[in-house]
Amino acid sequence: MTTPDLLAEEAATREGVAALNKREFLDQFQKLSKQYAQDPGNPGSYACEGCQRCANCMFCKDCDSCHQCTHCTRCELCNNCSHCVDCKSCHASAYCQQSENCTHSAYLVLCRNMQDSNYCFGCVGLSKKDFHILNVPFPRTEYFKVVARLRKEMGMP
Repeated sequence: MTTPDLLAEEAATREGVAALNKREFLDQFQKLSKQYAQDPGNPGSYACEGCQRCANCMFCKDCDSCHQCTHCTRCELCNNCSHCVDCKSCHASAYCQQSENCTHSAYLVLCRNMQDSNYCFGCVGLSKKDFHILNVPFPRTEYFKVVARLRKEMGMP
């Protein structure tokens, strides 16, 4: 189609949508919603493998419904995360593993409901804390020794 034909088609489509009554609008909306739910596309994403319903992500694998994540694996409902694995509903976090509902945090493992925290292992509900295991603070060097032992015993990489 030529440019004038495309413009005429676009104008006709707009007129058609503008003329819809409530029932017709809701029917069209329902069809559009079903099409989106059936198409596991990843709009705006680059080099993602096995992902579904992700948008604007890069280099992710097997993620579902994530937005603007990079290098994440098996994450779900996360946004603006980087290098996370098996996380759910995390936001603006990096290098987290098996964590859920964490925001603005990094290097969390098996954590839940954390905010602005770093290097925590098995913690829940902390805010602005670093180097904690099961919500107990540890000196930095001791933290890494205990976590290494726990990871080995738990068979975690």
